[in-house]
Amino acid sequence: QVQLVESGGGLVQAGGSLRLSCVASGRSRYNMAWFRQAPGNEREFLAAISWGVGMTTYEDSVKGRFTISRDNAKNSVTLQMNRLKPEDTAVYYCAAKTGAPRDLGSRFSYSYWGQGTQVTVSS
Repeated sequence: QVQLVESGGGLVQAGGSLRLSCVASGRSRYNMAWFRQAPGNEREFLAAISWGVGMTTYEDSVKGRFTISRDNAKNSVTLQMNRLKPEDTAVYYCAAKTGAPRDLGSRFSYSYWGQGTQVTVSS
């Protein structure tokens, strides 16, 4: 059973920064991603990074503000979030999938999920 453990959420003022981290158990080669979900909304894709070469893809609203990176040796992924806005407030989830790096923007592609970490951006 794969476990994803997230850390780094919290409360920050608009314009500030937060860094989220996620560590995956096991030795499989995971493509990893971050999603978020605000109350009443569907779970929204933010960014993904493939195993190996680390190909990245971002949702348009976070391009230039959020950066995803990974440490393959530690099976971990990080989401650096800058210039945060109140509308970024949500529960943030780490996700992982094995296999080819296809459909990385779809939540239905991922088999493994973290428990979520709250990010609150005050105005």
